[in-house]
Amino acid sequence: MRSPHSIVSAVASGDSSSGSSAILSAGVQLRKKYFAMMHLAENSQANRHRAFVAAALLVAVPVFIQAPLVRLAPTISLAITAFWLWLGYRWIKQPNLHLWGDLLVGFSWTWLAGSVYWGWFRTNPYIHLPLEAISLPIVLVLMFYGKAKIGNYFYLGSLLGTAITDVYFYCVGLIPYWRQLMLSPDRASPILHSALLRMETYEGVGYAIVLLSLLIMLGTIPMRASSTKWWAFSGAILSTILVDSLFLVAAILA
Repeated sequence: MRSPHSIVSAVASGDSSSGSSAILSAGVQLRKKYFAMMHLAENSQANRHRAFVAAALLVAVPVFIQAPLVRLAPTISLAITAFWLWLGYRWIKQPNLHLWGDLLVGFSWTWLAGSVYWGWFRTNPYIHLPLEAISLPIVLVLMFYGKAKIGNYFYLGSLLGTAITDVYFYCVGLIPYWRQLMLSPDRASPILHSALLRMETYEGVGYAIVLLSLLIMLGTIPMRASSTKWWAFSGAILSTILVDSLFLVAAILA
């Protein structure tokens, strides 16, 4: 690469073509260096650990915060999606907040799905998974253009974990209890107790072992990669186990 002094000299001497070419070449080199530094920063060990922990927490947040909010004010919960997206895209442009902004964009899609389903369709468990995947087309477009990669993988991990949980509900026959619980929340104790008895059968335990093993495998293998996006994916999937455990604890306590 030519030095800045040589570029200035070339321009000053009237060699505009050579000067423009040198400036363009320098710009390309700087751009490559910038993206290389961004790639290194995004995939540092510290960021991988931060992404994993943050992804796990973001999956659990809807259980403790969104669930009561969406039951009382579903429209407000839905409107908050716009705030998460705005904040995420604002942070993603700042180097020191890029990771958190990226994750927040992915979290926005899970918040959107949760607001729509639990706000207006919670009594119909058969459309739970399709509504959880409502943002999948947007995520695929963003992935195609290489935007919000960490957040996109967080969303995909969360969606996959949800899908595996729903498969367990279908296989063990827990869907009727889910519907009853949504229709008659005041009868939660006997409904959860009946669901627990169903889960304690050989069929229920067998499916639990198989699907739990699948969750652990899908959650741990990506952690061998050095890419932060895969650690966000792992955090989202493994935290599904924690969220599912809350349902089991609630059934036992009932």
